[in-house]
Amino acid sequence: MTTPAVRTENGDWAATIDRLVSEKIASRIAAKDATIWGPEAEPESSIRLNWVDLHETSRPLLAEIEALQADLRSEGLDRIVLCGMGGSSLAPEVITRTAGVDLVVLDSTNPSVIARALAGDLQRTVVVVSSKSGGTVETDSQRRVFVKAFTDAGIDASSRIVVVTDPGSPFQQLSEDEGYRKTFLADPNVGGRYSALTAFGLVPSALAGADVAELLDQAAEAAPLLQADSADNPALVLGAVLAASEGRDKAILAAHGSDIVGFPDWAEQLIAESTGKNGTGVLPVAVKGLHAPELHKSLPDIVHALLADKATSNEVPTGLTSGSLGGQLLLWETATAVAGYLLGINPFDQPDVESAKKAARGLLDAQPEPEPAAFTDGAIEVRATEGLLDDVDTVQGALDSLLSQLADDGYVAVMAYLDSERDENLVAIRPALAARTDRPVTFGWGPRFLHSTGQYHKGGHPQGVFLQVTSAETGDVEIPDRPFTFGTLISAQAAGDANVLAERGRPVLRLHLTDAEAGVEQLIALLGAHDKSEDGGT
Repeated sequence: MTTPAVRTENGDWAATIDRLVSEKIASRIAAKDATIWGPEAEPESSIRLNWVDLHETSRPLLAEIEALQADLRSEGLDRIVLCGMGGSSLAPEVITRTAGVDLVVLDSTNPSVIARALAGDLQRTVVVVSSKSGGTVETDSQRRVFVKAFTDAGIDASSRIVVVTDPGSPFQQLSEDEGYRKTFLADPNVGGRYSALTAFGLVPSALAGADVAELLDQAAEAAPLLQADSADNPALVLGAVLAASEGRDKAILAAHGSDIVGFPDWAEQLIAESTGKNGTGVLPVAVKGLHAPELHKSLPDIVHALLADKATSNEVPTGLTSGSLGGQLLLWETATAVAGYLLGINPFDQPDVESAKKAARGLLDAQPEPEPAAFTDGAIEVRATEGLLDDVDTVQGALDSLLSQLADDGYVAVMAYLDSERDENLVAIRPALAARTDRPVTFGWGPRFLHSTGQYHKGGHPQGVFLQVTSAETGDVEIPDRPFTFGTLISAQAAGDANVLAERGRPVLRLHLTDAEAGVEQLIALLGAHDKSEDGGT
């Protein structure tokens, strides 16, 4: 088994790595030393460090999961749907895709996505609902609609719901009250984005058929190297690459020649939420393969981190990592904690994620009339922050105006509150915008990205310009016992996010597609992204 390794092509980080070694940062992280990130961070750090030895402490879960899986299979229940957001969904997605097993990941509130998940064979379906508290509005709404669907189909819903939550949470109590099939309790001293090797990552992955025991073995094999106070420790090197590259505050995350599928999407959340705060941080830009324009331009504020089958490629000038999935998970978690130390921030909180949630909740409660469009062009209604649409009456003009606000050290964020399967061709605008602007461009499906890069958008370097895309849906899905539908919910999430960005002085262009298919085609044509690119982003 190969342990992770990092190769860099210049020595810019040598002094930083020597400092990390002399200060024993690696062994102190392994020892769960909460003082590393300073006194202000210590209260949070002291209850967020149990991820360092999950390869040991999570093993008792394996027998429980295996027993449940055997029972489910004996009953012909082999379609696993995961309702979860952020860390609850991203790690299982990578684990199962890498293992080549099927897991329906439901981390959207788009009515079309919800309807498609409900349209699957309920007779074969088990739903894993993952939430630390149970109060996440997306996950609670998804749980409610599946309970109704099972009941309407004459199926005992309680026998089809598996819960993953923290001990003592309201969700644990609800699960017990409702008599759900099984409740798995995760380690509460692990944050969501570090939870890949807790019950949140292991339960849905194993029920879908992934070998999670091997995953823990891989992490255990890598752990001694990652805990060593040595200049050869790849976590120290990668942490230095991410956070101590002078003038570079953006990292292009790509995978090439690796059997690990979708890893940049998981690492994107880890880095963005951990570092994007207090006006600083590292902006991760997840791309697919080596075709992203940013990988072939000499942009002075960018570093590259390539996940490869082995660290021998000469195609990327900065950091290369290789190794097993379990080893990579622990490597990047450790490196991100190291990067937080170097940046002088707390890598375990996410102070700006809640702002968009509060704004969305306020809009759900008030349910105001939609803001009138400034104008409509084809299948697209256009809205924007103040001043952005002065003397503009076309979508092309609106895009030009937004991009004119882009600074030399800035980035573009595309936020698509659409159906990631139906509207997947839209990802082609990411490389098209990158080629046009010579700047990094992120692409996130909403509301999923709110639990990922959404933290950086509001708390990181104030350099972004934001393109939000929403759509009118031909059908909606009711949420049982709630005064709003999924259509209302995703609209409130999009509007709330845009409002918070505007309040913080970020330029936001909002494009609402009155017809999703026609609107996507119109945008692709406007940006010259006629062919679906191999590089899409998340």
